[in-house]
Amino acid sequence: MDFQLSEEHIALRDAARRFTKERIIPIAAECDRESRFPMDVFKEAWEQGLINPTCPADYGGLGLGEFENTIITEELAYGCTGIQTSMLANGLALTPVKLAGTEEQKKKYLGMLTSEPILASYCTSEPDAGSDVAGIKTRFKKYGSDYVLNGQKCWITNCSYARWYVVFATSDPSLRHKGIAAFLVDRDTPGVRPGKKEDKLGQRASDTAVLHLDDVVVPASCVLAPEGQGFKLAMETFNQTRPDIAAGATGLMRRCLDECVNYARERKAFGQSISEYQMVQAMLAEMAIRIEATRLLYQKAAWNLDHNIRDRLISSCSKAFGADSAMATAIDAVQIFGGNGYVKEYPVEKLMRDAKVLQIYEGTSQIQRIVIAKNVLAR
Repeated sequence: MDFQLSEEHIALRDAARRFTKERIIPIAAECDRESRFPMDVFKEAWEQGLINPTCPADYGGLGLGEFENTIITEELAYGCTGIQTSMLANGLALTPVKLAGTEEQKKKYLGMLTSEPILASYCTSEPDAGSDVAGIKTRFKKYGSDYVLNGQKCWITNCSYARWYVVFATSDPSLRHKGIAAFLVDRDTPGVRPGKKEDKLGQRASDTAVLHLDDVVVPASCVLAPEGQGFKLAMETFNQTRPDIAAGATGLMRRCLDECVNYARERKAFGQSISEYQMVQAMLAEMAIRIEATRLLYQKAAWNLDHNIRDRLISSCSKAFGADSAMATAIDAVQIFGGNGYVKEYPVEKLMRDAKVLQIYEGTSQIQRIVIAKNVLAR
């Protein structure tokens, strides 16, 4: 076991850290207020090789592993998890293409991501199907060699900007997971319509919107997973991307800790810096513990994936522990700031709002515990 980052890893971390300091932190509060994703900053990140890092070299990508992807994720999340979520959401869309796509599909759709700075979206969630992916109601019907999709997807990251979508649909909702297939859908296909943009509590810089599918004709060449295989593809995709959520949580917690350390040293109460009080020190210590523990978990989960070890227990542990730790850390940060923590002039109220969704998207903390328990019992 070696916990030392390689020279290449350190260089990658430092590049992402510089980008975050120079291009994300200065605009994060403004983007949050305006609920705006900074496409110009995304394009700069793409040009610097911070976007689509896991896209294989055969299709124009860097061909980096999940471990390297989590290094980038943690650093960008330090600046703003909303901007980071949208910047790196292509990973959620390209993963099922890597896992199940034909050579032609990979060349076209992965090639699109690496040839120019565009976004893609992953579409499973629906108004009545969030955690219950097998309960989706978006339908597909086969007509000759084509498929026609009808339905609605919601809470879709980058929906308003995406050039293409991975859409999960079912032949019959009563079949549950047995009826689900996956399709690659181009943005300019007739009947594809991004809808309402959500006005969110946190991660407001990340675009989240509804996707409407009205008689959308998809050719057989765009079937990513046939009927009965879509659910498995969706679950394996989440297994591979959950360490990224933990990495994002780590970045957010690091920001909380740094802000609190600086504030606690300057803020005085009862004649001395509040950093001198043991109760404040205890909260700072808990933050540091959560950061170190979450990083170890997500690095183990990422290492597993890079070595073809499909351990859903560790992947879910990293996501659940990281998300819950981030929420607890952000709450403590607001507490340390006291009244100042509750106003928008200081950064910690945004950190608390941003942290909450980590416990919800890509599998709630409760769902992660179900996955963990099933794996424990199976072993």
